[in-house]
Amino acid sequence: MDAHVLDQIQTARLVLRRPRDSDVSAIFSGWANDSIVTKYMSWPRHESLDATSDFVRFSDAEWSAWPAGPYLIETRDSHELIGSTGFGFCSATDAEVGYVLALDSWGRGYATEALMALLELAPQLGLELLHASVHPDNAASCRVLEKCGFAIAPEAAGTTIYPNLPTAQSAQPLVHRLDLADLLGGRDEHGSHLDATITGGGVEFGDVHGDV
Repeated sequence: MDAHVLDQIQTARLVLRRPRDSDVSAIFSGWANDSIVTKYMSWPRHESLDATSDFVRFSDAEWSAWPAGPYLIETRDSHELIGSTGFGFCSATDAEVGYVLALDSWGRGYATEALMALLELAPQLGLELLHASVHPDNAASCRVLEKCGFAIAPEAAGTTIYPNLPTAQSAQPLVHRLDLADLLGGRDEHGSHLDATITGGGVEFGDVHGDV
């Protein structure tokens, strides 16, 4: 399978797709410039459209270098962009995942649905291990990861600067990991079926934020 055609994923309510240049304004106004949404992000809140354009260029570079990269999240019914997610490859078999959702999309289960779609796709990309880093106060994102079968790594992580907190505070993130071998029979450890549909032809990531 040519992984580069897997640039669009459909779930029951969502479409995950590659970012485009035409998405810059919607990304900026929808979540990247929102001080509440970006509070626990390890990347600076976007203060201009130029910063969001840089993200799209970064996304293109990731998709050129690896089988997949960042995805935008849009609703299937209205095609509204509501956030981003995706893979940050560390090696051919290990990738970081994350997501960020617009404030008015919190609390609807979108983060869990999007992350489960990534878990369905990951083995097809040759991935064996996924991980995500979360600010210790970001309880909602920890719940999302736990629902999807991730567990906190026993070893301590180094400190991370969170530039959108007051005085750019540093903290030791909670690193969650998932061995994809645990997803036997297309189910996570809680027995939930992974039912994302891959449709050929069509985040900043590294940390996660948003509600379940």
